[in-house]
Amino acid sequence: MAIAITLERYLQNQDIAFDVLHHNKSHSSLETASSAHISGDYVAKTVILEDDAGYVMVVVPASHQLDMARVHEQMSRPLTLATENELPRLFSDCELGAIPPIGDAYGIETLVDDSLAEQPDIYFEGGDHEVLVHVDAENFGYLTSDALHGRFSHHL
Repeated sequence: MAIAITLERYLQNQDIAFDVLHHNKSHSSLETASSAHISGDYVAKTVILEDDAGYVMVVVPASHQLDMARVHEQMSRPLTLATENELPRLFSDCELGAIPPIGDAYGIETLVDDSLAEQPDIYFEGGDHEVLVHVDAENFGYLTSDALHGRFSHHL
């Protein structure tokens, strides 16, 4: 499968250089990293949260666990994990669990963990469980420049 059309169009419209890597089907971000022989620190994992005001995308390394207390502190909102039955409506061109971490492409407010900025390259799900998108740190920084940046996770 190719990358999600929404993501591909967004990357092209933003004039972002990217590579697509194919890997064995995986069921978690850490499994994806392992399958692709990439450090989990370089793989951006997407977590979707929600409250009555809407959805928020939080992007952390696959090797990290989301710290909800830090998210609540930063956002001052009672966010909880979004239920899976709502995600197909928001990400109609993506498989569950393979949501790209580029909130602007989907019109979703985004938080990005600062630890990703420490990496020279970033890899992320392209919309299915067999494709990773690779961008360099500069392009990932540009793609997430409108996001709120902070420490929202801790290493596993």
